[in-house]
Amino acid sequence: MTKIPLLFLPGLLCDERLWRDQAIALSDIADTQIADLTVDDSVEAMARRALARAPANFALVALSMGGYVAFEILRQASDRVSHLALFDTSAAPDDAERIAQRRAAISSLSIGRFSGVTSRLLPKLVHASQISSPVGDELKAMAARVGSAAFLRQQQAILGRPDSRPLLPRIQLPTLVAVGDSDVLTPPEEAMEIHLGITGSDYHVFHDCGHLPALEKPGETTAVLRRWLTQTT
Repeated sequence: MTKIPLLFLPGLLCDERLWRDQAIALSDIADTQIADLTVDDSVEAMARRALARAPANFALVALSMGGYVAFEILRQASDRVSHLALFDTSAAPDDAERIAQRRAAISSLSIGRFSGVTSRLLPKLVHASQISSPVGDELKAMAARVGSAAFLRQQQAILGRPDSRPLLPRIQLPTLVAVGDSDVLTPPEEAMEIHLGITGSDYHVFHDCGHLPALEKPGETTAVLRRWLTQTT
């Protein structure tokens, strides 16, 4: 059996650990690669770097900020993407409140404060049932590894990203759109906008789940991805 080349894109303050469970579990059907989105300060550069290291053709899985990069990959090289899976992301630009929050986070770094993922932030990232679980510790450790300099670059990239909503009707790939039902950062209505904008896309909701299904619901995430890959190849 020929394995499917599969590229994973992590989110803000996340590294390869975000998708590790799925990369391992899908290794029987996919040759997996997890991109490094910590080096560049624009989604354009993140996409170029990922494309330079990716196979000629590949299936693409992205979460949150990774989704912004996935849209840019489609702008730069849509012919190289065979399948698309978008988890807990948005095609729309930030509203004024989110822009202000990101700029405040950037400003805090100028006076030397980088708190990473704190206990106060966890309720915005994961379902209440996960706050005191090992998932919280995993998130804090990931953020610490990514660090303040990469966090600054990622926030700048997010602020500078284009509106991807006009791209949606042009996406003609087997597409999965998935979201946690309790995601407060990119809530289900934003996922639904993507789903409705991409003709023929599938839609999946993770119940009792926040912004990070890959960590909160690793087995279900793997099952959903396996079905998406095998039913369309």
